[in-house]
Amino acid sequence: MYDNVCKFLVETYSQDFAQWLLGEAIGLTQLSPSELSVEPVRADALILLTAQQLILHLEFQTRPKPNIPYRMAEYRLRGYRRFPDKPMRQVVIYLKPTRSQRVQQTVFEIPGLRSEFEVIRLWECSPDDLCQFPGLLPLAILGQTTDQQQTLRRVAQQIDTLSDPVHKSNVTAATAVLAGLVLEKVVIEHILREEIVKESVIYQDILSQGLQQGLQQGLQQGLQQGLQREIALVQRQLERRFGKLSPGMEARLRSLSIEQVEALGEALLDFTQVEAIPVWLDQNT
Repeated sequence: MYDNVCKFLVETYSQDFAQWLLGEAIGLTQLSPSELSVEPVRADALILLTAQQLILHLEFQTRPKPNIPYRMAEYRLRGYRRFPDKPMRQVVIYLKPTRSQRVQQTVFEIPGLRSEFEVIRLWECSPDDLCQFPGLLPLAILGQTTDQQQTLRRVAQQIDTLSDPVHKSNVTAATAVLAGLVLEKVVIEHILREEIVKESVIYQDILSQGLQQGLQQGLQQGLQQGLQREIALVQRQLERRFGKLSPGMEARLRSLSIEQVEALGEALLDFTQVEAIPVWLDQNT
């Protein structure tokens, strides 16, 4: 969720991030991961932006992962293969404080290959710097501060000055999500206006994802319950015909897919196959 919110902010407020990271508000457009031949399953947390003169590759991470240096090197090579004349600025932005030394790593190196990238640890960044740009306001709560509640109040005040209601609701919602990394929900709700949060694209997206996840979980639960009922029915039929199943045969039966259980149930009705069923179950335990 946090990665997706950060991705939304970068894509929506790319000039703010360009000003912060590159020192100039150059126009950046989104680069599809497929242009670098990045598999969809690997591209979820990948943020690629391109301008005429460079490619900006960002990775937001809540926790440091051991494969991050390798990932950065891999994407650098993919970027070079697709755009050999464009430099690639690579930045890993860590959101949450940690004692892990992995957040200090800025190099991937093996014999004959060395690839460097930048690292930003938000808890070391000044909220003053982040508060200069509307698109970075949600990150300010994760900056270096001794009073996170006061920082959130300051961010909320600056959000109130935004004239565009769409930007106001989106920045508010992003701030509410990211603040959840460091503050309790009740504190966040007390400072940020809930009605503005609910108007945002981010809130609707999270709501949609939650609904979709709930539907998917319900579907999986229903399928699993149906499978268990089918297994119980087939087991009763087997035991009526052949007697008590051995523990191994019962374990084998419970490991079958719904398609296999249905096929087994049909075999029980076929007198030419039924006698071979105990042997098949026993051989596959």
